[in-house]
Amino acid sequence: MKPIAAIMYDFDKTLSTKDMQEYAFIPGIGMTAEEFWGECNRLTKENNMDQILSYMYVMLREARGKKLLNRAEFNKLGESVELFSGVADWFERINAYGERIGVTVEHYIISSGVKEIIEGTPIAKYFKEIYAAEFLYDKDNVPVWPAMAVNYTSKTQFLFRINKGVLDVTEHKELNTYTKEEERRVPFSNMIYIGDGFTDVPCMKLVKVNGGHSIAVYSSDDDTAHEIMEQGRVDYMAKTDYRKGEKLESTVFAILDLIKANDTTTKIKLNDKKGSR
Repeated sequence: MKPIAAIMYDFDKTLSTKDMQEYAFIPGIGMTAEEFWGECNRLTKENNMDQILSYMYVMLREARGKKLLNRAEFNKLGESVELFSGVADWFERINAYGERIGVTVEHYIISSGVKEIIEGTPIAKYFKEIYAAEFLYDKDNVPVWPAMAVNYTSKTQFLFRINKGVLDVTEHKELNTYTKEEERRVPFSNMIYIGDGFTDVPCMKLVKVNGGHSIAVYSSDDDTAHEIMEQGRVDYMAKTDYRKGEKLESTVFAILDLIKANDTTTKIKLNDKKGSR
């Protein structure tokens, strides 16, 4: 049986060049990005409000009378999202490399952005699961309330879901039931987390301390990735350049090689133990 490698991605500024709301939604309600996020921050501070719930509320409030919002419209917003160079064919290249060396590669999104927008992007089909903020819809398919809010600390629950293979967000009993390490579907050592900023640190650190691999990506002169690297919170850093032959690809290929080698040597050890009895 081939080992499974799970690659988990943040979305905004990791796969896309900026926050997903800034491409079509914010201009569509007649605001600038600075005005929109400024209002979100104001509400957060004045009401002791979760940042994710704050932006979800502002999206619904500011769209009233200006922009139609339903699931289909959110999906349509995903079409305007600009992805970093190489992202479009990244997943097929990574999957092909995994197939070549005998590793099954699965891709997951763990994002504080809007799930329905991500589902509208051309790369949505490559993800086994998309974990992100999500709206509750009424009988007319109009968003009325947050169904799921994913902030920087709640992101970590999804690592355990992937680890145990309990992917349904409504299933909690099985998620919290004790499972032996060797019986977990995707060991932490077979995980790769890719993110761009401090909101990814809890996931990066959790993966790293449990034997997995974390990569901080950067697209400009922002020192965030360098700082996270210097603090020992990640294993690697690379530019948000997903094109063939670039550092990010070669780093992921090397990690997949390591996952395959660890799986092979572990199986040899187990067979040797059985043979010595």
